Amino acid sequence: MPQSKSKRSRYTPPPQKKAPPSKLWVPVTLTTLLAAGLVVVVTNYLNLLPGANTENRYLLLGIGLICCGFLLATNYR
Repeated sequence: MPQSKSKRSRYTPPPQKKAPPSKLWVPVTLTTLLAAGLVVVVTNYLNLLPGANTENRYLLLGIGLICCGFLLATNYR
């Protein structure tokens, strides 16, 4: 039985190409930024950093490092 014309001429798009995996520096930098941010925040609250009491600049530095790690995580494949 011959196929109908509509079934033979139906367009099928080619499969989409997968994105290449991330380079090695991406997960290494991601982990380093998250760990460094955590260390800065914890040492700030343990009063191990220079300064009399806990200071906002160290807290902001730690949170900034963690945010940079999360931003880099959005590029990880």
